[in-house]
Amino acid sequence: MTIAARPSLIQVIAGAGLLVGTLDILDAIVFYGLRGVSATRILQGIAFGLIGRTAFTQGVRSAALGLLLHFFIATTWAAIYLLASRRLPLSRHPWISGTLYGITVYIIMNYVVLPLSHVGLRPLPPLIPLINGVGALIVCIGLPLAFIARRYISHQAA
Repeated sequence: MTIAARPSLIQVIAGAGLLVGTLDILDAIVFYGLRGVSATRILQGIAFGLIGRTAFTQGVRSAALGLLLHFFIATTWAAIYLLASRRLPLSRHPWISGTLYGITVYIIMNYVVLPLSHVGLRPLPPLIPLINGVGALIVCIGLPLAFIARRYISHQAA
């Protein structure tokens, strides 16, 4: 019986980015879809950050750009966490570190990244979207990355 090769860090980052990006965009599509916003409009909203108002006039093209940007951002967050977990003891307490990372992602995205984009600085959202926004980044990004890092680090030690 052969033992499967351990995945490289690049493979783990790519897989983690795909996973957390999918979970996060599904949350947005369901949450805002229940409020009447189409998936296309959500993805165009992501593209808006890069190309401005024309995102809402380009149909599927700008929605595809939004999806690509979304997965690029998710994979970047995955890379940051997984690289940091190799140097910091993040895998010891994944529930805590994952929760704190999700909150950190929310703060950086909303108070650094978006203000530097075409979106600009936005006021604090109403309570329910705020809870969903922070909660989604904890559950869809922070915690999965924490447990992926824990597994990857333990496999590296083995």
